[in-house]
Amino acid sequence: MRRFGNTAIAGVTVVALCSGAWLLRSGAETHPPPQPSAAQAHLGRDRDGSAHSAAPALPPSPPDRIRIPSIRVDAPLTGLGLTRTGSLDVPPAEQKNLAGWYEAGTTPGETGTAIVAGHVDNADGPAVFYALGALKKGDAIEVDRRDGGVAVFTVDAVEVYKATGFPDAKVYGAAARPELRVITCGGGYSPATGYQGNVVVFAHLTGSSR
Repeated sequence: MRRFGNTAIAGVTVVALCSGAWLLRSGAETHPPPQPSAAQAHLGRDRDGSAHSAAPALPPSPPDRIRIPSIRVDAPLTGLGLTRTGSLDVPPAEQKNLAGWYEAGTTPGETGTAIVAGHVDNADGPAVFYALGALKKGDAIEVDRRDGGVAVFTVDAVEVYKATGFPDAKVYGAAARPELRVITCGGGYSPATGYQGNVVVFAHLTGSSR
């Protein structure tokens, strides 16, 4: 049962994803994850007016897997709740190919804003969403649902935000169509505090299959 709307998530939602343990341990021998260019940001205040029309909403169904072919992501999904401080819990860091979805909110494919989050790296190296910042407008995201269907989303924008100015309403706000946010760490990196912000992918439902 859904007890919270997405707006219940605090601005520190994915801070626990952002320690950057691998970069801290390996230093100059590693390459930081790709970051989105300005060309991948929203063109307008809220929406770009995507050339990809929205597909009809699907009934609620928990998601089991996320695939992003252009960056070779194929990962199971686990349910995530909120911590005692109001931030989104995160998948276990040792399971680097595991992503999570906010199970008290919208399920991917139904009307509203569904939230998926995952680590960018762990102490051993790149994790599930290491390449998320390399996504481009028009790329596809596929979500396997427990009802046997596949929800297909098209990327509208990829943006990076500082943790101190995270736009809660823009990322987590209600939507009149089925939308998806995929979130990991990004922005600048400091050995003292880890990643300084978050990469956020904005996408909307453009198809489904069984």
